[in-house]
Amino acid sequence: MSKHALLSASSSHRWLNCPPSARLCEQYEDKGSDYAAEGTEAHTLGEYKLKTLLGIKAKDPTSALTRFSEEMDECANGYSAYILELVETAKQTCADPVVLIEQHLDFSKYVEEGFGTGDCVIIADGTLHIVDYKHGQGVLVEAADNPQMKLYALGALELFDGIYDINEVSMTIYQPRRDNISTHTVFKESLYQWAEDVLKPTAEIAYAGKGNYNCGEWCQFCKAKYECRKRAERNMELAKMDFKRPPLLEDDEIESILGKIDDLVSWASDIKDYALQAALGGKLWQGWKVVEGKSNRKYVNEDAVAKAVTTAGYDPYYTSVMGITAMEKTLGKAKFAELLGGLVEKPQGKPTLVPEGDKRPAINTAKNDFMEVKDNG
Repeated sequence: MSKHALLSASSSHRWLNCPPSARLCEQYEDKGSDYAAEGTEAHTLGEYKLKTLLGIKAKDPTSALTRFSEEMDECANGYSAYILELVETAKQTCADPVVLIEQHLDFSKYVEEGFGTGDCVIIADGTLHIVDYKHGQGVLVEAADNPQMKLYALGALELFDGIYDINEVSMTIYQPRRDNISTHTVFKESLYQWAEDVLKPTAEIAYAGKGNYNCGEWCQFCKAKYECRKRAERNMELAKMDFKRPPLLEDDEIESILGKIDDLVSWASDIKDYALQAALGGKLWQGWKVVEGKSNRKYVNEDAVAKAVTTAGYDPYYTSVMGITAMEKTLGKAKFAELLGGLVEKPQGKPTLVPEGDKRPAINTAKNDFMEVKDNG
């Protein structure tokens, strides 16, 4: 069995929306990333902390973690405490809930060779709980209509639905670095219907390498995103417009551009990165060359610099208070709040235009302020 399934749960958002991307991505090496490596270590630590809390013997992996930090430790403690709270709550209605950690889940009944690993599965009276830990802080992950969570749920149901009387499935994303605990609960029948009506037929198309290419936010983690012609065509649509100065564009033109511009900027950046890496590997782009970029001076040996400056009668050091993010990472969130909670303020952020579905509340605009004054008058 390969380490990664072709149609994995973690990549399901992409291949369900763009079926042929599954086979296309097979051509690319999985290079991994520092973020992925950090996430793996955070999962390892969280697994150990959880087993310890549940009284399961486990070896402490901390000394072997190359990316360990107080923040990671705090996240793992929070995750394990959250799971324990779920278990204790389940015990109020179920004498002996089943708790499974890093459980292999097989959903190949619906997806060819489909399998994944559930961080934590809890079975109690009538309810199956699936919890997935996300260490990343770049993208906020929601549990509602999350295909990865639904695939894990189907894998868990395949194991336990015939043994336990399960009525509903509760799926939770635990994402501590975004202060995000997102839970979505559905009846198991709706999962089975989605599996038959949507998942199974789409997976068959994806496994065969067929279907239509489709672009969207799922392109972000696609290995083929740099060379994908469909993505290029979609983003080049903006360039085909007869651009006028923004005030001269019609409202619907502005709205259309706003919906595409983030993808356009991301795509343009990806193309530049890809072209640079290819050029460094020997590729010649007609009309382009690789040059040395701007760099800053740096000391060869800081200890020698400090010694020379001190000998000359000067102080080579300056001190400043650590930044808030670095301080919180050093102290951990709890200690940071205890020591510095009253010494930190958060100024109002710079106004930003976002899609209407964004969860942040709208701020008052000049027009809104005028309308409020008029109404109060």
